[in-house]
Amino acid sequence: MVSLTLLSVIRHYHASSTLYDDTITMYDILLEMRKIRCLNNDVFFEVLSLLPTKTLFQLKCVSKAWNNLISDRSFIQSQLQRTKLSISGFIFQDKFPWLNKDIKTVTYIPVDEEDFQFKHKIFDFLPEDVVVLSSCHGLICCRSCFPTQDPTIYICNPLNKEMTKLSWNSLGNDSIISLAFDPSQNSIDISTEFKLVTVEAFEIGGEEEQEEKSNILNNKSIFVKGILYWQTDGDNILTFDLDKELSWLISVPIPATEFKTIPQTVLKKDFIYGVSRTLSSLNGHLSIWKSLEMMEKEFPKLFYNLRGRVMQDVSICDTPWMNPMAFNGGILLLRVSAKIYLYHFESGKMEVVCVAPKLGLSAMFQPILLPYSMSLVPLK
Repeated sequence: MVSLTLLSVIRHYHASSTLYDDTITMYDILLEMRKIRCLNNDVFFEVLSLLPTKTLFQLKCVSKAWNNLISDRSFIQSQLQRTKLSISGFIFQDKFPWLNKDIKTVTYIPVDEEDFQFKHKIFDFLPEDVVVLSSCHGLICCRSCFPTQDPTIYICNPLNKEMTKLSWNSLGNDSIISLAFDPSQNSIDISTEFKLVTVEAFEIGGEEEQEEKSNILNNKSIFVKGILYWQTDGDNILTFDLDKELSWLISVPIPATEFKTIPQTVLKKDFIYGVSRTLSSLNGHLSIWKSLEMMEKEFPKLFYNLRGRVMQDVSICDTPWMNPMAFNGGILLLRVSAKIYLYHFESGKMEVVCVAPKLGLSAMFQPILLPYSMSLVPLK
């Protein structure tokens, strides 16, 4: 089949596209296009909609016709239905641990590149510097950096550099605003529909008992199957069903009181990972450390004694030695001591991303860190 030949050439282009061979592979694609000029757009539609987003974005430069096809809403809707959205990277933004003041620098950490070339200008198409708030199916919710005379919320797509903005007079540094967007539930063939949900405050407990308050952790929300989830600094997760307009609290599987020292959690895509310096917690929740301990027995001189390290007293410093920072799509981003690692659960591969100070001061504490998946979803 001619269409299958074209698909094979395109896949070869995606697999081998580097700085030196783009010209050759693109030339192969153009030659293949000349052979199938007689075919209508339906063939291109069916073939191209099977390709991943990153490949399609590169192929938009093949011709004006391909650019128009790949940018068409009906095509994008079909591509979203026929392919699986996968994580492309993490968006990191530094913040002051003890000051309610914005830091403008934003860093994008790609997970599909071997050398982890950080990108610092992914939001350069926006009219001002922003603070990232939420990420959902390829769209990013941001707000103006303070101080500002015109507080604004931006919903943008960093891939196609499109955005829409909303004036938000009550916007503040500590505003908790989450983006809810699911193209599988709301078709984008005519327009792109999304919702913004803001949380003011909530309390746990009654008047007759000792009042216990839990604070929602900003930039710590996910949207799954019509429900928003917010991580808190207590033993609960706040949820909100957008269709039913109902909210409730879910108790975490392991309360903080079960840990003898400092617990850390990551909430992403229905997964909750707890890490403590207690040995039982490590054995129960991150099997990666089991494998490291087994290898330590074989190569004792090459491995740091994890068992001894996690059992050390932490009274001197309350900064966790191990901190799972974000988890999405089977990829865990975590800090161990002063280094940032990527761990791929499916392959068991672990990579060093960088030393933590390279990302900023808050990399050792709790920075703003959002997972990002490339998407062609338009906002115009």
